[in-house]
Amino acid sequence: MRITLIRKFCTNIPKHGTFVEEMQNNFIPTNLFQKTLLSCGSAAVALLNPHRGDMIACLGEVTGNDALKYMRSKIIETQEGKEILQNMPRINSKTVSFQKLSELPENTLGRVYADFMRDNNITADSRLPVQFIDDPELAYVMQRYREVHDLVHATLFMKTTMLGEVTIKWVEGIQTRLPMCISGGIWGAGRLKPRHRHLYLQYYLPWAIRTGNNAKFLQGIYYEKRWEQDIDEFHKEMNIVRLIKK
Repeated sequence: MRITLIRKFCTNIPKHGTFVEEMQNNFIPTNLFQKTLLSCGSAAVALLNPHRGDMIACLGEVTGNDALKYMRSKIIETQEGKEILQNMPRINSKTVSFQKLSELPENTLGRVYADFMRDNNITADSRLPVQFIDDPELAYVMQRYREVHDLVHATLFMKTTMLGEVTIKWVEGIQTRLPMCISGGIWGAGRLKPRHRHLYLQYYLPWAIRTGNNAKFLQGIYYEKRWEQDIDEFHKEMNIVRLIKK
């Protein structure tokens, strides 16, 4: 039943070995000294230009080893998470039919995601491949984090503005412990304009902290098996309360 559901909305279902082969082809070996240089350099560039996705990706990989091990341990706490690591599914235009998702009822998870991607002019193919992580499973955890980032945005109804990005970084930072997310939440807040900073401190930050601490682990959700789930039911199951600004 579940396999049938996945096939309904997927254009291609990759095998476990597909990611491992891709990871090995993209892998760039680095020693401790090189990792230190990459950490400092990517952090400096990302701080000056937060739109440099390549630098943010690099920073996440070379500083996230302990966090990735923690994320893996959280993912395998549930059967759903174990299936993710076993199947290593990918989220891109080759594996997900966004056309079919856009035809789902409005209040379904898949439709919310498809509408979010369309409204924000985002492609699921924009996430960079992992390059600096030598453990295949940890590399996949990082790749999965990147590919569900937009799903986290969509299911939490958070826009891709600076305010929205900083808020999501706090949710992700609390849940994943990735230094990249934590630093993004801290430094990103400093870039907010006065009006947005007021909203951030009064509404968005407290909500992000509550959501990060109370919601189920968002990286361990097999979203591809939940496209037809009602978004309100999804929120209830995942212990997510939508942000309401009074």
